[in-house]
Amino acid sequence: MRFLTAVLLCAFLLLGVLSAQTGNGTVTGVVTDATGAVVANAPIELKNTETGVIFRATSTDTGNFTITQVPIGSYELAATVQGFKKYTRQNLTMSAAQVMRLDIPLEIGASTESVTVSAESSLLQTETGDMAHNITFAQLQSLPLLGTGNANSGSSGLRNPYNTATAIPGVVYTPNASMIINGAPNNTASYRLEGMDNTNHTVGFAVQENQPSADAVQEIAIQTSNYAAEFGAAGGGLFNLVMRSGTNAYHGSLFWYMRNSATDGRNTFATIKPFQNLHNYGGTVGGPIKRDKTFFFFDFDGLKGVAATLFTSSVPTLAMRQG
Repeated sequence: MRFLTAVLLCAFLLLGVLSAQTGNGTVTGVVTDATGAVVANAPIELKNTETGVIFRATSTDTGNFTITQVPIGSYELAATVQGFKKYTRQNLTMSAAQVMRLDIPLEIGASTESVTVSAESSLLQTETGDMAHNITFAQLQSLPLLGTGNANSGSSGLRNPYNTATAIPGVVYTPNASMIINGAPNNTASYRLEGMDNTNHTVGFAVQENQPSADAVQEIAIQTSNYAAEFGAAGGGLFNLVMRSGTNAYHGSLFWYMRNSATDGRNTFATIKPFQNLHNYGGTVGGPIKRDKTFFFFDFDGLKGVAATLFTSSVPTLAMRQG
């Protein structure tokens, strides 16, 4: 019985650690009145405008509030306090691993009146000192970084989302071979997928080989320095990947990428072109199971074809063969 209790306790502690290390964001701030005095016990709601999911919090005696584990997406913040106008802040965009500061200034009036702020959230990060670069799904698809069946793909042949590292200052990167960030030792970065360690610890020279499908990634937060102590296992950089999910609206996509030697250009120093005929194909679909409650998302990423590798070598000369 004691052993079972210990196992369950360890499991709960592990879940707590994983929860703390996800790529979700945090919203924090202070609630004040027109004189600048703090307002305690103010109910606050943060609503995801795409899924309808609501996160709730209440300000403390010092007027502070914090909402943790907020998935990335678009949000609307509201505070309704007796004796004050309802406060609403729209057009908020939560990024991966972001800590968003949102102070709430209340105005005296009836709760039936409202004050709506539609400005977007500030890009200035005041709550953390980490240096982070966020790559969204749209940017991932638009940037010419995802190669199929060549060096940009690494050993898998599929489009590699970690190629976004080539757009980050201070990074020296070769797919599935090296990752040097800000001069740190090679391949000491850590790779997280929805908070879980996704680093390849089996093959030391290919630590990022466990790559997810590029079309299933919602956002990548690349933290290059000063990240929180909870990421203590990370040496030269932290890659936090957040996967796509369903919303209240059905959405999907189909893709097909082809690499064929007939349409490829020849390397300047090569006499011939290596033969290849590769097809990277698949699709995604997501939507609601129960609106505002449960959602699904499915992704398929396939690779089919043949590719040859062209390399230059040397053979013994006639004099060598004659001894």
